[in-house]
Amino acid sequence: MEEKIIRLLTKAVSIQASDLHLTIGMPPVFRINGDLVKMDSDKILPNMMQEMTEALLPSSHMYILKDKGEVDFSYGIPKVSRFRINAYYQRSHISLAIRVIPTSIPTLEELQMPQILTKISEKKQGLVLVTGPTGSGKSTTLASMLKHINDTQKKHIITLEDPIEYLHKHGNSIIDQREVGNDTKSFANGLRASLRQDPDVILVGEMRDLETIATAITAAETGHLVFATLHTSSAPATIDRIIDVFPPGQQAQIRIQLASVLTAIVSQRLFPTANRQGRRAATEILINNPAISNMIRGEKIHQIHNVMQTSKKEGMNTLAMSIQELLNRKEVSHEEVYPYLQERNA
Repeated sequence: MEEKIIRLLTKAVSIQASDLHLTIGMPPVFRINGDLVKMDSDKILPNMMQEMTEALLPSSHMYILKDKGEVDFSYGIPKVSRFRINAYYQRSHISLAIRVIPTSIPTLEELQMPQILTKISEKKQGLVLVTGPTGSGKSTTLASMLKHINDTQKKHIITLEDPIEYLHKHGNSIIDQREVGNDTKSFANGLRASLRQDPDVILVGEMRDLETIATAITAAETGHLVFATLHTSSAPATIDRIIDVFPPGQQAQIRIQLASVLTAIVSQRLFPTANRQGRRAATEILINNPAISNMIRGEKIHQIHNVMQTSKKEGMNTLAMSIQELLNRKEVSHEEVYPYLQERNA
């Protein structure tokens, strides 16, 4: 059965699928350029799923799966690729959601990301947030920004990931990658410990709770460049999410701290290209400046959208502006982005 799952994973890489879904009662399903495509094969049976899961999961993770009902882990096939896998129970049976992680890390230029992201990567300190829904390319964007630092600067970079996705090699920088659950107990624990490990740059895979968010802000305040992700849909919503995590009595102080340490917010979303041969990222970019800082401190988050619309020279833009540029260059179809543009402009 291990050979069968390896064949499926290898096929996912060969057909350039971003994800592979395995669930009982369905044949294997690949996500290709955003669309789900069923494999022309037999449906997966319960005993097949159990055997494939056992072939992938370390025994310790199998225990976690049975205890908690879901577990994240990474898996690699030499000379093929790495995979981020979430195993979970549904209707008392196991399902697998598998994300393909390319072996090579693309550059920001190869991703066709805005040039301002290179400048953001070269900041000495501050908090940089990359946000968007699941599957919007946040991990790839962050890996590319770290690659730029690794290629051009002499820094000590520490990453906290759950699980580790892209594997970085030491370049001009030292990169230590720590996996939550294996190398450290939690994001919060690993982040607190990292402050004693002489880092220049810290990546937090996800800011999930108050303690992690508070520690990330403190790390940025103390002279580190901190990268992190959030599942938010826009730059203003990201600011609101961070502030709302804290109790009302602490929110005024957090506004002051966030206004001081925030460097940039990059919100992104992936759309299929017009020829359906790939996907392109539309981005919303907020660069902190005195006007933005004053709005954060003064509880005027609703005005930030207007500043982004009128600050293109500083590298800012709204998601709608980015989508419109892709439309003008005929890189995406109007049918794909129209509903989202309507939502943003409502």
